[in-house]
Amino acid sequence: MKLYQYFTFHFLSLTYMNDLSIYLKAFTRLKQGITKYGKAPHKPVFLLTLIELIGLGLDHDNHFLVNADLVGLFQENWRLLVTTANQPDFTQPFFYLQSDQVDGHSFWYIHTYTGAPMQAHIKSVSTLACIVAYGSLSSELYVLLQSVETRQLIRNAILAHYFPNQLQSYFEHKQIGDGYYHDLQALVLNDPEVKYKHLAIHTEEDVFVRSHLFKRYIPQLYQDTCAMTGMQLRSTYNHNFIDACHIVPFSISHDDKVTNGLALCPNLHRAFDRGLVAVDQDYRILVSKHIRELGEHPYSLKKLEGTKLILPKIEQYHPSQENLGWHRSEVFKEG
Repeated sequence: MKLYQYFTFHFLSLTYMNDLSIYLKAFTRLKQGITKYGKAPHKPVFLLTLIELIGLGLDHDNHFLVNADLVGLFQENWRLLVTTANQPDFTQPFFYLQSDQVDGHSFWYIHTYTGAPMQAHIKSVSTLACIVAYGSLSSELYVLLQSVETRQLIRNAILAHYFPNQLQSYFEHKQIGDGYYHDLQALVLNDPEVKYKHLAIHTEEDVFVRSHLFKRYIPQLYQDTCAMTGMQLRSTYNHNFIDACHIVPFSISHDDKVTNGLALCPNLHRAFDRGLVAVDQDYRILVSKHIRELGEHPYSLKKLEGTKLILPKIEQYHPSQENLGWHRSEVFKEG
């Protein structure tokens, strides 16, 4: 190694160690609100979640979306770490972490769809998702967290400082993939491993995560293809053109398993919800006699009569006959 290369490497190493030391110090001195249960644990749990998302490659190049991954992993980490009766309100640290600083500068930023600053704490996660495009870390911190070793050091420091008694069990659960978000994903995918687990819906965030997983998995399992028409629509911009349709409405069933879903293009989704089409015991399409169409055309709903549904290859993901039967008896306008 040439002399200038040695000094350059040495300088960069010192800079890295200095930056890391500054963040380690800051993250063990987070501003925490005082509650009747002690200091609020929301910010350290939120930071651990951001670090985990980076490690999983779910950070979208420093664009932390308000989605099932962020909210679900926050809820999982909360359940693994927090033993007090504080409420697991994800929206609190998402907003209030903006006020924490390192060397006089913020390290967490919120970017709204309008570009206007977010001035107040929004308590509804669904409303937050409609207003916020994404959150981001400072570029300096984000670069530091690209290193596996750095993520481990910062994560361990946060755990040791705020949750020393839960540190060992936290790692054990993470190692075997056991926790709230893992169980929710398995539940939505109708995985037998959660058959006897009771995963109750207690909060808006529970509903938000399950709903977003349902909307994610249904198009994936059907390969972005309408189950009735066979039309496949994909976009390089990651837009969804195929809807995740509940067979029995969530308001009635509270069922977000993929067995209560179908992938349908928007016009068929509306027709299904209004009882103009249904599915029989052999997964063949039924068309209501109440449909009035102007002449013959390639996209006539009547041409779908008796056509077999296009289903996922794995039977575990097929729509349940119980749900389809409910739709036929309660929604379908047969004749």
